Amino acid sequence: MIITIDGPSGTGKSTVARKVAERLGFAFFDTGAMYRAVALSMRDKQISIDDQKAIEELLDHFVFRILDEKGKKRYYVGDEEVTEKIRTREVTASVSAVAALPIVRKKIWGIQRRFGEGVNAVFEGRDMGSTVFPRAEFKIFLTARSEVRAERRLKEFQEKNMLDLGFSRDEMLKEIIARDEADSTRSLSPLKKAEDAIEVDTSDLTEEEVVDKILSLIKPSQLR
Repeated sequence: MIITIDGPSGTGKSTVARKVAERLGFAFFDTGAMYRAVALSMRDKQISIDDQKAIEELLDHFVFRILDEKGKKRYYVGDEEVTEKIRTREVTASVSAVAALPIVRKKIWGIQRRFGEGVNAVFEGRDMGSTVFPRAEFKIFLTARSEVRAERRLKEFQEKNMLDLGFSRDEMLKEIIARDEADSTRSLSPLKKAEDAIEVDTSDLTEEEVVDKILSLIKPSQLR
């Protein structure tokens, strides 16, 4: 069974999807990490977003791995662990533009679909239910007010000791709005709610309340 949980940043997707997967005993995939890994690789190799040939060559040799170490997901590009590197402000600022490239999306879709073969899994992202797994048995689309999402992102950065990167509440809000615009207006597979997805507004709910709500919506007959 494939469960997709989509939505913009700051809605709690990653944590909620991880907890839903844990409660069901399913595998969990943070698909945004894959795009971030490509963005990081392009930055490290100083590849311009306009250099189609260099990007194609990078993707031809791109190997993305996920390892479970003591219950935590660790992400690797080749043999290099990139778990923390893909969460930097620089990567966050560039990932929307990188993810909008058709050649990148098609490469990552292939990786995501291979991960989903023959497993019970929760896939979290922006186009899981609309594009990557259109036949997923259960689809959720999370939303939240922009101001709430900005506060959540600031809290997340505080917990990870990343506030020295210079974020203020207003800057975070502007960045979230800009990311929404970029993700929802790209020509290929934009951020949007799949027609058969159930929308859940997380603005005034705790993470556990969102998880409970999602699990209450899944019919026993859908689980196999």
